[in-house]
Amino acid sequence: MKGLRPVGILGTGSYTPERVLSNFDLEKMVDTSDEWIVSRTGIRERRISAPEQASSDLAFEAAKKALAKANVSAEQLDMIIVATVTPDMSFPSTACLLQDKLGAKKAGAMDLSAACTGFLYGITTAAQFIANGLYKHVLVVGVETLSKITNYKDRNTCVLFGDGAGAAVLGPVKEGYGFQSFELGADGSGGQLLCLPAGGSRIPASTESVANDLHYLSMAGGEVFKFAVRVMNSATEAVLAKAGLERDEIDLLVPHQANKRIIDSAVQRFGLSEDKVVVNLDRYGNMSSASIPVALDEAVAEGRVKEGDNLVFVGFGGGLTWGAALLKWSTTPAEGSNA
Repeated sequence: MKGLRPVGILGTGSYTPERVLSNFDLEKMVDTSDEWIVSRTGIRERRISAPEQASSDLAFEAAKKALAKANVSAEQLDMIIVATVTPDMSFPSTACLLQDKLGAKKAGAMDLSAACTGFLYGITTAAQFIANGLYKHVLVVGVETLSKITNYKDRNTCVLFGDGAGAAVLGPVKEGYGFQSFELGADGSGGQLLCLPAGGSRIPASTESVANDLHYLSMAGGEVFKFAVRVMNSATEAVLAKAGLERDEIDLLVPHQANKRIIDSAVQRFGLSEDKVVVNLDRYGNMSSASIPVALDEAVAEGRVKEGDNLVFVGFGGGLTWGAALLKWSTTPAEGSNA
């Protein structure tokens, strides 16, 4: 971000629903087993939102915590970006609903759809608003209620996904810190490999679409796995190169939490020790756009992130999309930026 105002993360927050769905619970619902799920994914349990909970409700809880940690009020927000593929409704945006819940009356608001890469697309977008001086404070939330679109009769997908929300408040930070580089990518030719077939203009909701289970997410697991391993590595290499850093200068890798084997492949490639990688998918499963911000918030809370650390965020998802960001950590605002 040379020549532009330094932008960092001033505060983080996260929220996961109370209900826990374990692998042993799933054994009673579909033909699967705890051993099968753990050996192939690393997942042991996931959180499930209550029937009355929508994505904006989860986002609200995470956002409140992030604002408090950043010492930024809702009235100080200039923009709210919500990354999600499970909005409360097609429109208005979940970001507008969140704006109202927070009382952020001065903030613009929009949703962003990039599936599991959504939070990375969100922070990249937010950082540009701040770096060029247009805005000072932008709230980015990754939130999903994937349980609402998961078919619990499909053993290949129902074991993977969970619900949650993670939030970050971005703002100006002191010189030499903040985001150093970004990498975003997409390959729409693979769009059908991970998608929600019905509910849009291509296949509007109908009795037939519901009967054919077209309102549940669909995934070609093997193809997505191969894609994920490839882009996890290439996107990480790209942000390191753009920032002029070497692999051994990564202090903490915060990857999308989709599959332990995918994360392990990246760890092996970059020669990272376990203490330099955040992994929480065993407790939450794949929370799509919420996975990276929730993992980051937990790492911060556990004291795993220190001033000046080089953090790499990397993810992939439906679209197909991928992305990465490199952040030199500091939550100290630039002088006068909290006005």
